[in-house]
Amino acid sequence: MDLAMEKLSDEELFDELDLDGDGMLSRQELHYVACHFGWGWQQATIYALLDFMTIRAPLAKEAFVSCMTQVSQDADGAFGQVLRQGPLLAELSRKSSPCEVHGKNSGSGSEVVNPVRNVAPRSAKGVGRVVSRLEIISNDQIAGDYAAALKRLNVSRPRVSADETALLIIDPQRSFTSGAWMWSMGPVGELEVTPIRKAFDNCAGLLKAVYRHVEVMFTRCPFPPESYGWDDRLDGIIDIGQLYFIKPGNNVLLPCTNGYSEWVEGLIKCGIKNLVMGGCTLNSCLRVSAIETRRLIRNDELAVVVDLSLSGARASNYANSSRFNGMSSVEIALREMSEAGVEVAEFVEWF
Repeated sequence: MDLAMEKLSDEELFDELDLDGDGMLSRQELHYVACHFGWGWQQATIYALLDFMTIRAPLAKEAFVSCMTQVSQDADGAFGQVLRQGPLLAELSRKSSPCEVHGKNSGSGSEVVNPVRNVAPRSAKGVGRVVSRLEIISNDQIAGDYAAALKRLNVSRPRVSADETALLIIDPQRSFTSGAWMWSMGPVGELEVTPIRKAFDNCAGLLKAVYRHVEVMFTRCPFPPESYGWDDRLDGIIDIGQLYFIKPGNNVLLPCTNGYSEWVEGLIKCGIKNLVMGGCTLNSCLRVSAIETRRLIRNDELAVVVDLSLSGARASNYANSSRFNGMSSVEIALREMSEAGVEVAEFVEWF
């Protein structure tokens, strides 16, 4: 059966997705049908929108048709005003405290036994901890290039209070470690994504300590269904109903309807002093998102910190290149962030 959406009316598409015929489209039905019928890049945008719209509850046929009609009439399509009808902005406007969008009272998923205050800090020994993420996947030259870059930049190792800090992880998705994005690089993909896998390992370690105890949010890029979900390292930690920001490009502030600006404003209103960011990729989405977040707000309102131990890029981007005047793409990214007022940290210690 061909479920190419341009060949079906909105009503017909809903009927194909609604497996049990109950007039409601659940997130589980959406995922099953999309994977079963091989939705790919052509359907990735609509898949991302529908996944987002069904996070909290199934979508009724009438609401589905209304949603699809709005998408077809909006110049920004699936990433236009229809996003404002999704669960994220609804919760942001409904919560009594701006910092309860996910945070401490989400009420689903498994509990973390130890609060962050009782978790021993992850071990860190200077530059070597971050560089060790690369030694397993490449030669001494790349590791040496990165170590030298960190030394030149004199990156920090700040301590942050869990009560005053929020965490944003950029695109911790399967696509970047074992899916479509990795496959697009061909035979070298497995090697190239190793730093990202290591970064997601570190994200998982931190989340086990702080998830449900501090404000945590995520972004996702549109990908085909089998590549869209959370990376396997995080899949068992993140709540099933976890909200996120749809981010089709490099900048988390776009589309402006995705709720990110409102979330940041909420953080400031409830006394959050630090926004720690990690994820992938360090020299593109994370770089742009950190810089644009810094430009969004005054320095004294919120510190924007990029934790390099939680961040990853393609392995080759850590190597010095003549393209960047003898520096690496990653070093250029770190310099741009620092110059924009983003604090670049080798490692952030939470207390």
